Amino acid sequence: MAGVMMLIASTRMADAAADSEEHWFRSLPPIPEFHVPATAALWGRQRVETRAALERLLGEFPPRPAVPAVRVISRESRPGYVLERFTFENGLGDSVPGVLLLPTGAKGRVPAILYCHWHGGEYRGGKSELFEAKHTPEIPAEALTSRGYAVLAVDAPGFGERNGKGPDGTLDSAGELSLSKYHLWAGRTMWGALLRDDRMALDYLVSRPEIDSGRVGVTGISMGATRSWWLMALDERLKSGAAVACLTRYQDLIAAGGLKHHGIYYFVPGMLRHFDSEAVIALSAPRSLLCLTGDQDAGSPVSGIRRIEEAVRPVWRLTGRPAGFESILYPGLGHVYTPDMWQRMLALFEAELKPGR
Repeated sequence: MAGVMMLIASTRMADAAADSEEHWFRSLPPIPEFHVPATAALWGRQRVETRAALERLLGEFPPRPAVPAVRVISRESRPGYVLERFTFENGLGDSVPGVLLLPTGAKGRVPAILYCHWHGGEYRGGKSELFEAKHTPEIPAEALTSRGYAVLAVDAPGFGERNGKGPDGTLDSAGELSLSKYHLWAGRTMWGALLRDDRMALDYLVSRPEIDSGRVGVTGISMGATRSWWLMALDERLKSGAAVACLTRYQDLIAAGGLKHHGIYYFVPGMLRHFDSEAVIALSAPRSLLCLTGDQDAGSPVSGIRRIEEAVRPVWRLTGRPAGFESILYPGLGHVYTPDMWQRMLALFEAELKPGR
């Protein structure tokens, strides 16, 4: 009898939670639908307007210099590549440490990857993800440089060497929250600040004489995946992107009660008054974008992924490259990076970034 009562209580709690989620979802202001216009010319105008709206929503930032004033801290030879450690000031009161990996034995300018690390609450990690196979099937630094790519990665705000260096010196999630509050008072978002750092890193990457600036890709898992498709949306210099384990439509996340699956850094005030994430994804067209997601990944509801796919594929068709967008759902998988996903990422960049292609 006790077991029956517990089951009834559990069912009632689940029903109540579902009712609450539906209530909050219904209470959202009207969210404009994303529509693909009839012609490429009309899409071109819509694309410019959408990108401008994204920039406004991210907040007010000082102009980026053409190339950040980078200070190279060290340079060392490792098997297969040379590792440079550097730092630059981001114009927001913070120093951004990073690493640049240059493959040895390369002839001429090489293709490059901007590598975006994940979140996972691992604030002591950051760019060090490049040098371990903790979340990826291979060590990214070795796998990518051995295939001829230069690789650049920086610590996101509050991660790695930047952990505890926010406005009040607190660590980990407390520091991340303080950074978000600070940026909001300054009239900008933490997500915008994070992407600004990434774009300054890209400014530096393409300025290097060793790099073929026309063959630069971006990739990452989780927060790194979201960074990847937002950066593709905002910056035309990225020719190709691979986003693993995070393809989220925001309305569907709310409806699924999934806001808890993403940190405070992720949220852009007022965005749903303009569009949902399919509008961001569509800005990558006609460049190639590969999205790989498990269908049990709570931070990326399947219903939202299907809505994104349905909404953006006509944009790639309209821009003359219908195969440029690929989204694969992996049955039975959660928030993981599998060997198959890894091989697909490598194959994408091999096809898109290698010389002669």
